[in-house]
Order: sequence, then C-alpha cells, then structure tokens
Amino acid sequence: MTLRIAIPARHAATRLPGKPLRLIAGEPLIVHTVRRALACGADEVVVATDHEGIAQAVAGLPVRVAMTPAELATGSDRLAWCARELGWRDEDRIVNLQGDEPLVPVAAVRRLVETLAGSDAPVATLATPIADIAEAFEPSVVKVVCDRRGHALYFSRAPIPWQRDAFARDRGALPPDAGFLRHLGLYGYRAGFLREFPDLPASSLEQAESLEQLRIVAAGIAIAVAVIAQRLPPGVDTEADLAAVEAVLLAGG
Repeated sequence: MTLRIAIPARHAATRLPGKPLRLIAGEPLIVHTVRRALACGADEVVVATDHEGIAQAVAGLPVRVAMTPAELATGSDRLAWCARELGWRDEDRIVNLQGDEPLVPVAAVRRLVETLAGSDAPVATLATPIADIAEAFEPSVVKVVCDRRGHALYFSRAPIPWQRDAFARDRGALPPDAGFLRHLGLYGYRAGFLREFPDLPASSLEQAESLEQLRIVAAGIAIAVAVIAQRLPPGVDTEADLAAVEAVLLAGG
C-alpha cells in the first residue's frame, strides 16, 4: 500500500488572502509546508489546489500537483476528489497536512501513520493531555473522549468528560486525573473512506459544535486517536503568525 501526504492549498483565505504564496524567509509558505511533508518519508506528496500560482510555486519540488475544482468547499473535499480522480487504492494511507502548517513535527506525522496502520478504523487523528483549567473551558480548544480501544466517542468545544462532583466544588482547577484530551487537527485516512466522505449525511452534532469530524462520528465510523505528549505548532492565519513561523525557520526549526 502507498503512503501519501496530501496538502490542500486554497488561495482565497479569508483572514490572510493569498496565504499559500506569502513569503516566509524568502520562499512561499506552501514551499515550506511541502518540504516538511517530504521529510516525513511518504511515497508521494500531493498538493491539491485550484490556483495556478500555487502549482507554479511548487513546480521545482518532487511533488504531484492536482488541480481540483474551485467550487470544493473544504480541504477534505479536495482530498476526496483526489481519491476519486487520481486512482488511489482503497487501502492507501493518506495524511491530510494543511498548507499553512509548515512546522508540523515529523514525529507526529509518523505516529499518526502508525496509528492508522495498526487500527481497523478508516480514520486516525492525534490528541494530547490538557493540564490547564483555562484550556479545558476554552471553546476554541477542541476536546475528545475515547473508548477503551482508543476510538473517539465524541469531540466537543465543551470540557468533556464533565467532572460533575469536582466542578460542583471548584471550577478553578483541574481535578486530579481529569483525563481531558485536546484534539490535534492532524488526520490520516484510508483512501477508500475519503471517496465516501462527501456522501456522508450532514449531522446536527457537526452543525451544533461546528466540527466536521462529528459527521464521521455520527455516521458510526471509527476514528482512532493516538495520544502524544507534544503539541502541534500553530498554523499560519495572521501577519503575526507569518513573522513567528519565519523566526522559527530562520533559527533552524
């Protein structure tokens, strides 16, 4: 079976227009992300984009460019299109690396791939323990709870599992052994699942929490979750993020 890292890259970002082509240390952001993907040891790296300028930016790198339809709404839809149109086999493993994440640790990608390969679930993702009470209650931090097999039971912006007795006494500190897990938005898929993803019915859970992965959970499809110690560095969404990533890259990160 083949391991591919697929990078959906959209030019029309709302918060930072033209984001994939913004320069960081003299090169476009998408180039840095592709280089990180190449360091992960995949059999193929695919850039899925609808913008010719992005395709040209990576033309000198050993990657495949898939020109996807402009009307596709999400990165997952772009990957699903690739799975259908590029002849990916059902058992092929696909890592979805966002085009604005040039600092993702290689070790995290490899752990994700190992988790997908070692599970019968068609989807895998990562989580890390939460050690701060403010983080547990922060809606922008997505939490996940898992069953005994390590499969996701639910994702939420609320603190789950709710520590009923402990929080009745005090919500200012994490209870001992609370078990809160922060979801890290890096995904691996089997290509056969990716082909089916756009046809999954919309979920009221997904709409309520504004979390796309709940469409998968609501459909009864397993998501394997690997718990790792490290956090994933933030992606690039603002001018300040561009400067912060540039500083890390210039320092050899």
